[in-house]
Amino acid sequence: MGHAALEVADIFRLHGPAWRQAQRGHLSLDQLKVMSAIEQCRSAALGGHVLRCDGCGADQIAYNSCRNRHCPKCQASAAQRWLEARSADLLPVEYYHVVFTLPAPIAEIAYANKAVVYGLLFDIAAETLLTIGGDPKHLGARLGVTLVLHTWGSALTHHPHVHGIVPGGGLAPDGEHWIACRRGFFLPVRVLSRLFRRRFLEALQQAHHDGRLQFFGEHASLVDAAAFTRWLVPLRQCEWVVYAKRPFAGPEAVLAYLSRYTHRVAISNSRLVSLDPRGVTFRWKDYRVKGRTRYKTMTLDADEFMRRFLLHVLPGGFHRIRHYGLLANCNRTANLALVRQLLQVPPQAPPPDGFPADARPAFVCPHCGHAMIVVQTFLRGEPIRAPPQQTVPP
Repeated sequence: MGHAALEVADIFRLHGPAWRQAQRGHLSLDQLKVMSAIEQCRSAALGGHVLRCDGCGADQIAYNSCRNRHCPKCQASAAQRWLEARSADLLPVEYYHVVFTLPAPIAEIAYANKAVVYGLLFDIAAETLLTIGGDPKHLGARLGVTLVLHTWGSALTHHPHVHGIVPGGGLAPDGEHWIACRRGFFLPVRVLSRLFRRRFLEALQQAHHDGRLQFFGEHASLVDAAAFTRWLVPLRQCEWVVYAKRPFAGPEAVLAYLSRYTHRVAISNSRLVSLDPRGVTFRWKDYRVKGRTRYKTMTLDADEFMRRFLLHVLPGGFHRIRHYGLLANCNRTANLALVRQLLQVPPQAPPPDGFPADARPAFVCPHCGHAMIVVQTFLRGEPIRAPPQQTVPP
């Protein structure tokens, strides 16, 4: 298959059924649901509608999308909707990009304990930022934090980390003025790293004590409390990777960045190169190498490609974008209004009633660019009837 046409769905449709049969009992219900959704996405299996252009009269069949959050085809529109909602939250200040990464041994036990370990990754990373940001020795302010979970490396390996987008400053404890970071500097990463390591290991040990962790295979012995405590010792002594990138060029750059990160899945269709008897070839980035040579291609057996892709399926109902501090959902609107007032930013104009006159139609004709209207809807598995004929005026 050529690069232009190849999609993750093609790989799953061609190789998924046999692999599912071979893996019987080893795939979770969530993973099976993701495979099914991706295989059926934008096919007759999900139903759809017949469209007609009100300009040139051309008819077109549009199949429904699966809307699964792990589907590469469905994330672009979901990201756009999310970004439009978040654009109202941007402040006219510097924004920083902070990343918290779990060490490899914890990533290994996280796979069997996704909800617990990923939940701790979110909460301890946020707690670390809010604690150090609130310390008078550093900033002494209440921060706002948006965290996005990614569980993969560029080669589809299991590599859990959270990307944080943080305004460069915060609300003073008295709530009466804004405290800005030093220009170009957010918070000391070594201090963040040490607190993150200490608090995460404390919380992980508590989760073990509470019986919330499961262990299998080579990690089965860690069910014993003493063995688990010994296993933690080297993790208390190694450096944990936390880094803060330079501030973005401006609020618009923050949105552009978020559009690449918020709804990303383990691999996008655009990175796929080919599918042939050797396997699946895709582009990846080797971060250990500098310069142009870091961009490489990798070929995996189709079964191994699917296995790696499904490593990153999240538990049902698990939120992978979360907001903390000033941006926590419960008080975000009031906090942002106060910050804008303190920064002397004009209040945002309310959205106009109804739809703007230049609103783009949901469906656009690929031939002439006119709006397309739905003339027939068909359900899952229902055959498509011939669309109703247009009546031609005399």
